[in-house]
Amino acid sequence: MESINLLTKESPATIEKDNFDGTGNVELSVVMPCLNESDTLAVCIEKAWQAISENNISGEIIVADNGSTDDSPEIARRLGARVVHVEEKGYGSALMGGISAARGKFVIMGDADDSYNFLEIPKFVEKLREGYDLVQGCRLPSGGGTILPGAMPFLHRWWGNPMFSIMARTWFYAPIHDVYCGMRGFTKAHYDSLNQQCTGMEFATEMIIKSSLYRTRIAEVPITLHQDGRKSHPPHLNTFRDGWRTLRFFLLYSPKWLFFIPGCFLIFLGIIGYILGMPGLTIAGRINFDVHTLLFSSFFITSGFQAILFAILTKTFAINEKMVPEDKRLNRLYKTVSLETGVLISLIMLLAGLILLGFTINAWRDANFGNLEYSHTLRLVIPGVTLASLGFESILFSFFTSILGVRRR
Repeated sequence: MESINLLTKESPATIEKDNFDGTGNVELSVVMPCLNESDTLAVCIEKAWQAISENNISGEIIVADNGSTDDSPEIARRLGARVVHVEEKGYGSALMGGISAARGKFVIMGDADDSYNFLEIPKFVEKLREGYDLVQGCRLPSGGGTILPGAMPFLHRWWGNPMFSIMARTWFYAPIHDVYCGMRGFTKAHYDSLNQQCTGMEFATEMIIKSSLYRTRIAEVPITLHQDGRKSHPPHLNTFRDGWRTLRFFLLYSPKWLFFIPGCFLIFLGIIGYILGMPGLTIAGRINFDVHTLLFSSFFITSGFQAILFAILTKTFAINEKMVPEDKRLNRLYKTVSLETGVLISLIMLLAGLILLGFTINAWRDANFGNLEYSHTLRLVIPGVTLASLGFESILFSFFTSILGVRRR
């Protein structure tokens, strides 16, 4: 029995048995994550071998076992698959371990629950041979796929999957219609370039998002989703928990939608409030806008401004950590606005705010430090405090981005 330690941070694993008897020139590795899949593992492996054999593909099958307590590993070995034991729990961890052990130029991954038909492997290989880096399966009719009765829960089919797929196309320009499809193919070289980090179910969406951000060649092939064949235990997915995890991951990878766009909207509301509140306008003869409107507007502006600063900081950090590719717009911003320029603009805002506050202090002095006419003085105090706060925040932001920028030089 051969035992090889895979010394990778992401996927600590051990190849327990090597059943591949080829020359080492493997074109395709089929990787199946496995956790107690004895009900369906055999039929998945048999279909994969059939597709490989009938289409003259030089291939291997790897079962990435994630701690099965049933006889899944024995089934895999008996049917000629290599078994990779992955100690770290998680869907992504299992796939990392299996893919790291893969010898093929191409890798096709798919769940071992018999919901994917591995006889459809040639569709993926054809696209990979054409030069695509990632070939995503599509089960949804919007992308030409087919979902057999009972194969996908109602909420997944009509709400979760379509919604997140639209978000992936809109936010990340991913040319796919089924973001959750777990059957996909990719080149081993492309996978290695992505530096995948997610050890849970976000692994699949991380691959799509990163591939889209780096503008790699992505194709989509229609497949058929069958009903889960497992009987001994329910599916591992949890609708609302995993849906939230996906949304959270989308937001973390999109500072534009998490911070920038909400920030711009808040600033827009604040400006409208100032336009109405500063002159004390009355609309429809009964709706009055006064200093209370200015207070709300200042809250919107300061919150929106901070959100935009967070967008820039998050994007800068993500680029530095190689999580996302370089952004030309951000590069132009850093070239145009240096530390000195940023501090100068910030000082101007801070000074403008302090001047307005100075007028208020002077008015208080003129009143012998007694009571003031709040409807008048607050029209100076509120924008003064707002500008001074924005100026001070901008000074801190300018120095912090300059520190982050050190790694970019």
